[in-house]
Amino acid sequence: MKIVVIGATGTVGKAVVAALEGRHQVLRVGHHQGDDQVDITSAESVRALFERVGQVDAIVVTSGELYFGPLGETTPEQFRKGIDSKLMGQVNVALIGQHYLRRGGSITLTSGIVADEPIAQGFNATTVNAAVEGFARAVAVDAWGAFRINVVSPTLLTESQEAYGPFFPGFVSQPADTVAQAYVRSVEGPQTGRIYPVF
Repeated sequence: MKIVVIGATGTVGKAVVAALEGRHQVLRVGHHQGDDQVDITSAESVRALFERVGQVDAIVVTSGELYFGPLGETTPEQFRKGIDSKLMGQVNVALIGQHYLRRGGSITLTSGIVADEPIAQGFNATTVNAAVEGFARAVAVDAWGAFRINVVSPTLLTESQEAYGPFFPGFVSQPADTVAQAYVRSVEGPQTGRIYPVF
């Protein structure tokens, strides 16, 4: 398969590429690095990427920024960070990318454990991750028979434990290569409209 991994230069993205590239042609896409570059917050940038890449069998997105901060100090402008990036960025990729998918292809998006388990100062992340999951489940209904769409929902990465562990007290981390197997399941398996938790 020809697979586009957007966010391929990040911790999860690198692990996903490593898990897929032995069996497939993988195009690594980053914001500033990789085989190609894209700004997922810009529909024009996403459209230009797929014009360059052409037809593909699978699209994986492991990128998107979120806002974390105290509720009482958060402005609507700050809250939009997650909406514009992790939510609308992935929506941009799905809505535009569907037209470059070969029939029966797949789209895999990324949410996170806080969709189900909110943490302190993470209300933006919970809102956005839950919205990504709702989007994919609904799209799967309309896309039935044309393409598949799923979401991987990882917990705290072991590789990020030192930096983010204090925000996730009592959470069990998982290494990126374990998380990557959920993306393999989505890309190579038959299911659609699924949320794959890696907790």
